[in-house]
Amino acid sequence: MIFKKFKKSATLLLLSLFIMPFQVFAYSEYLIPGGENIGIQIHSKGILVVGVYEVNGTYPASDAGLMLGDKIVKINGEDVQDINDMIAKINQSETLSLKVTYERANKTGNTTLNIIKEDDVFKTGLYVKDSITGIGTLSFIDPNTKLFGALGHEITEKNTGKILEVKDGKIFDAAVTGIDRSEEGTPGSKNAKFDMTRQNGTILENTESGIFGTFTSEIPNKKLYKVATVEDVKLGEAKLLTVISGNEIGEYDIQILKVNNNTSQKTKNILFEITDKNLLEQTGGVVQGMSGSTIIQGDYIVGAVTHVVVDAPNRGYGILIVNMLEEAEN
Repeated sequence: MIFKKFKKSATLLLLSLFIMPFQVFAYSEYLIPGGENIGIQIHSKGILVVGVYEVNGTYPASDAGLMLGDKIVKINGEDVQDINDMIAKINQSETLSLKVTYERANKTGNTTLNIIKEDDVFKTGLYVKDSITGIGTLSFIDPNTKLFGALGHEITEKNTGKILEVKDGKIFDAAVTGIDRSEEGTPGSKNAKFDMTRQNGTILENTESGIFGTFTSEIPNKKLYKVATVEDVKLGEAKLLTVISGNEIGEYDIQILKVNNNTSQKTKNILFEITDKNLLEQTGGVVQGMSGSTIIQGDYIVGAVTHVVVDAPNRGYGILIVNMLEEAEN
């Protein structure tokens, strides 16, 4: 996954006259291409348990049966929305035995968490998280619905490996300040400066095929590209839209080497190779933060970057744009 860290591996979605049904999609036939670097912040539904620690020779969280990936939703029978809310409920408790309600694998459980107070500090034995912030790339905007898509893959919490369920989130301005180049076996990354005050959209979904939401800023005045079906995507020359410095979107040459619509690989439909010398000199290939970079071919928008080939970073994978759009409208 390019949004955060990679796991090292070989590769780091009416009736007709004759009463014949056909699919009718809500998305537009033409889209505005992305390529803009974006900051991303998602607040999770529930407070995610991401680790445990020892307190005076004991592990209170483990003794309570809490596990990595659990979502804490209530303390002493009262809803908790975020970490600050959880801390407030603990401070208000009249006992050191907390009644904790959590969710695990879509099932609700209850347990007792015995916390320890030291020097007026309550220690729970829990490491928790309620939000994730990072960078990625905008893939498209639908000019009619103002729906946007980005990343082309899901956002997961690195400690648990679990997909983050969205309570709310936003995309905002982020300028690229530098590049750590990719090398064989070691993916590089974009470095960026955030401006959370300049919000451009609200995030509604975090799915296997990307993040989706409503674009709230002024719609960019760009050429529209026709949505490509898998049959429209051809082997050979194409362009990659991404930012490698500041906020300027560059257009870089790539070669599409392979196209498939394997339903078991929703985010790896396109295998491509970067051929643009300037991009290779500056980045070494595909880098973290490039997830979602738009792939265009002729007058078609065909997909978005999702993964790097770790042992050959001049190559990467992309998701078909139709797979992103079909996920977005679900």
